[in-house]
Amino acid sequence: MTSTHGKEEVIAKGRFSKRKTSRINYIPLFLMMLPGVIYLIANNYIPMFGILIAFKKLDYSKGIFLSDWCGFDNFEYLFKTKDAFIMIRNTVGYNLIFIAFGLLVALSIAIMMTEIGKKKIAKFIQPAICFPNMISIIIVAYLVYAFLGSNGFINKTILNGDGIKWYSEAKYWPIILVVVNFWKSAGYSSIIYIATISGIDPSLYEAAKLDGASKMQQITKVTLPIIRPMIVLMLLLSVSRIFNSDFGLFLQVPMNSGMLFSTTQTIDTYVYRSLMELNNVGMSSAASVFQSVIGFVLVMLSNALVRKVDNESALF
Repeated sequence: MTSTHGKEEVIAKGRFSKRKTSRINYIPLFLMMLPGVIYLIANNYIPMFGILIAFKKLDYSKGIFLSDWCGFDNFEYLFKTKDAFIMIRNTVGYNLIFIAFGLLVALSIAIMMTEIGKKKIAKFIQPAICFPNMISIIIVAYLVYAFLGSNGFINKTILNGDGIKWYSEAKYWPIILVVVNFWKSAGYSSIIYIATISGIDPSLYEAAKLDGASKMQQITKVTLPIIRPMIVLMLLLSVSRIFNSDFGLFLQVPMNSGMLFSTTQTIDTYVYRSLMELNNVGMSSAASVFQSVIGFVLVMLSNALVRKVDNESALF
């Protein structure tokens, strides 16, 4: 009995020491994780208390919590204004184009880059296509102005002085904004697809070649099916921001020209202009809450649809 009891004590002490050692081994990992957790809480969770502002008539002398409740009054201005249809149409319409054609452009760049990945020219092309994303939108706006201004390159050189008043005619700007957006973001968006394609087992392509598959057949039968979950994931993330717009693209690039509002006004730019004119923080907060709720609903619906079609490609 005594020997058995002694063995149990030894075993118990061994287990305790192993648990203690494992905890000590995890301490460096917890320390590495700590900055990210602090940033996540400070940047994503603490600001959520600001949702209260959307339902209050903010009085700076009383503060957020003591200000009077106003229900959904702050949301009404988004839909009562005469520009409501225009800004919602522009926001959703541009985002649909950016999502659909942006996916095609990013995939095309990724596939081409993986094909020339081992060549020396790739060392130049890869940084070059990502460089526009690193440029400030202010600089991009002035680059566009250098081309489209009254004395810009297009009017003076290509059109031989018979210029177009680009910043006065709204009909040209849907194409201009789409081109600028793709130029700035397509290369950077393709990086994640390049990384995914690079992880595909080369033996699959070799087997396809032995079966007589052409390059296009290798792309459609091997590459695209394997990276489909990543494509679906990126689409779901894009759908969540379909009611949000690139503020700099729609405000800075058109130089905030009032004559272009019919094709450049989005929810974000409208809220900014309303905030500058009315100084109503509650209205601005209401617009942000509206965009977030709609984005959440769209992600849930899109994910449910994907789960029915292909459960393995669903986000959750």
